[in-house]
Amino acid sequence: MYNYEKRLQYPVNIKIKSPKIAQIVLSQYGGPDGESAAAMRYMSQKFAMKNPKVAGLINDIAVEELGHLEMVGSIVSQLVKDLPCDDIDLAGFEKYYVDHTLGVWPQSAGGVPFSATTFQSCGDPIADLIEDMAAEGAIV
Repeated sequence: MYNYEKRLQYPVNIKIKSPKIAQIVLSQYGGPDGESAAAMRYMSQKFAMKNPKVAGLINDIAVEELGHLEMVGSIVSQLVKDLPCDDIDLAGFEKYYVDHTLGVWPQSAGGVPFSATTFQSCGDPIADLIEDMAAEGAIV
């Protein structure tokens, strides 16, 4: 079970409005190497871990990734809050806006929707941990 604190671990206070930057940051939210994939990767893989302490650690990492997802979503939300239509058009944000207005939706900067095909959970703890290290950028 989870306990949610109604605050960000690190406050996000964006002072500018920029749909261009928001489009780029969206990849960290829902792109192939983003926080959505990371959270789902760990949450799915924990069930294959035979050692309860390892399963608990993987679960803790999944929850941490959900916290990152919330922070990145807050950044995107603040970057586009109350944008005038002219800014949306000038930044090339209109295609995103048509489908999602100023909501935060998981996709890459190129507009590709989040997909579970960006991570693996094969049921082999060693293979899953190696995939985790590769996804996190570790040298294997």
